[in-house]
Amino acid sequence: MEEDIKIMEKAAIAAGNVIMKYYREGKQVTNSAEVRNKGANNPLTKADLEADSLLNKMLLDTRPEYGWLSEETTDNPTRMDKKRVWVVDPIDGTKEFIIGLPQFAVSIGLIEDGKPIAACVHNPATKETFLAVLGSGSSLNGQPIKTTPRSQLTGSTCLASRSETKRGDWDGFKSEFAITTMGSIAYKLALVAAGRYDISFTLTPKNEWDFCAGALLVTEAGGKITHKDGEECIYNKKNPLVRSLLASNGTLHPSLLQRLKDTPYGPDRHGPTCTMKEEIK
Repeated sequence: MEEDIKIMEKAAIAAGNVIMKYYREGKQVTNSAEVRNKGANNPLTKADLEADSLLNKMLLDTRPEYGWLSEETTDNPTRMDKKRVWVVDPIDGTKEFIIGLPQFAVSIGLIEDGKPIAACVHNPATKETFLAVLGSGSSLNGQPIKTTPRSQLTGSTCLASRSETKRGDWDGFKSEFAITTMGSIAYKLALVAAGRYDISFTLTPKNEWDFCAGALLVTEAGGKITHKDGEECIYNKKNPLVRSLLASNGTLHPSLLQRLKDTPYGPDRHGPTCTMKEEIK
């Protein structure tokens, strides 16, 4: 695992350098980023594809026996037969990247038999690199990190999706939590792992590549990750889409599950999952 985590970190930083060629803090990306849509409210840029291609080469060239699951690569069903699988999102938070918000990240998870064993979330705009190895803890830029010690759910600091907040999905929680809106779910999970926030959750569909790496960061920092029904996350499934995701500092998790027990799921606003380049119009 020591060698694999070094490979992941090197690849994430290299991909981040590619992405930063197009990023303009506080400003919309230029036409050179070639922004397009691959589905409703689901943008794609040249930076996504270039970063994905680089990650694919760096990770699979060094570990050709591993499987591959990425948001921007044609899904190959042979990954289902692999013991270990790279689960990648070259830019988690593309919408934020496009408008110049530093709320996006390169997300790389390594799965073994359906469970994450190593993770890297790298935000090139903030120069933060979060790493985790199963059983060895989580770190930020080489320093150990831990989740918060908070035990009271009401008043907890909570990271919420920017788009979900705009739609009004979080209106019912504003009196209970100290809510901060944030783009990338991978980055949100990393910040919970780092103890900057107590909780984060979503009741709208997400894919494994969105949260795989961030989930290990949280659990290795002392936190907890489940679905709304309390079930543990299982990875490298045939269909990588999940209906909900809850992250907490660990102590708050039973209370968070109880609070959301009767809260309805949000609708899937993206439509069918698209992971194939040839489907992009």
